[in-house]
Amino acid sequence: MKQLWAPWRLEYIQGADEQEGCVFCRAAGLADEEGLVVHRGERAYVLVNRFPYASGHLMVAGYRHEGDFAGLDAEEALEIHRLASTALGVLAQTMRPQGFNVGWNLGRVAGAGVVDHVHLHVVPRWAGDTNFMPVLADVKIMPEALEATRRKLADAWP
Repeated sequence: MKQLWAPWRLEYIQGADEQEGCVFCRAAGLADEEGLVVHRGERAYVLVNRFPYASGHLMVAGYRHEGDFAGLDAEEALEIHRLASTALGVLAQTMRPQGFNVGWNLGRVAGAGVVDHVHLHVVPRWAGDTNFMPVLADVKIMPEALEATRRKLADAWP
């Protein structure tokens, strides 16, 4: 039998109930490496998702704690979209995906894991990246450490 190791997952499982406050507000206040921040803008920033759908899964969030998409001011919304556009280029250059999912999950029933701080997902995709592992074993295989992904993307940011 082959073993698949995902030691970062245990940290999430054990600490899921211990985390207080907003994950995005907390990450924004940490050093880039610790918060997995790739780039900081004036009103928003880009970070690597600690529990990604795929390698290179980024999120773009405003610094201001806002749970309602309609509550974003025009400058925040524009910067979030500009950063997402740049993220697409950086991911294309560094990871060479064949496509992307870009989107907002607004509300728990729409798939939002964090409902009180809106954020935009940028997920690189490859042909065949959805395989039997998530279906049969409830396991995702991530080929690169999150810190290495953050460093690579931050270094490539224009």
